[in-house]
Amino acid sequence: MDKFISHTGIAAPLRRSDVDTDMIIPGDFLKRITRTGFEDGLFFGLFKDPEFVLAQEPYTKAEILVAGPNFGTGSSREHAVWALQDFGFKVIISPRFGDIFRSNSGKSGLLTVQVEEEKVKELWDLLDATVGLEVTVDLENREVRAGDFSAPFVIDDYTRWRFMEGLDDIGITLSHDEDIVSYEANRFSWKPAVL
Repeated sequence: MDKFISHTGIAAPLRRSDVDTDMIIPGDFLKRITRTGFEDGLFFGLFKDPEFVLAQEPYTKAEILVAGPNFGTGSSREHAVWALQDFGFKVIISPRFGDIFRSNSGKSGLLTVQVEEEKVKELWDLLDATVGLEVTVDLENREVRAGDFSAPFVIDDYTRWRFMEGLDDIGITLSHDEDIVSYEANRFSWKPAVL
């Protein structure tokens, strides 16, 4: 995954709480065998309303989603993360996330930023007042900024390190390449091997 130190982009206010993974991407869209192409199922039920925020310009190009509490609860489907990424999101801001969704996001390179609920409401108001406002998510300083607005956010040190180094699970394994090669070179030839 790409390194993430800081990102500035258009933020979309999703004034909803308890957005579960089935709302993010309904089960009917989970039949693909690839990790891409899921943007057409993202918030499928909500996109039926032409007034839905992500159907409006400039939010069709939003890279940061500012949602209410309990975002990503429900089933463990990774497809929810992939659909958000396929739409173009780099960061999701919320007061609380579903644990499995947050874990899946961290492994796939979608940053989840936990901000106090009052600060999320303040940010929503700011986004409503200035349509198309760009927000900066500064992972190094653990802070969300937009104009005079700023809010600290919570993220565990390990996940923060992975994002800043651009390391997914495979990248972490490959960072031990020399040790793996050395081990395999000294391994008994009669033992099973993966070629």
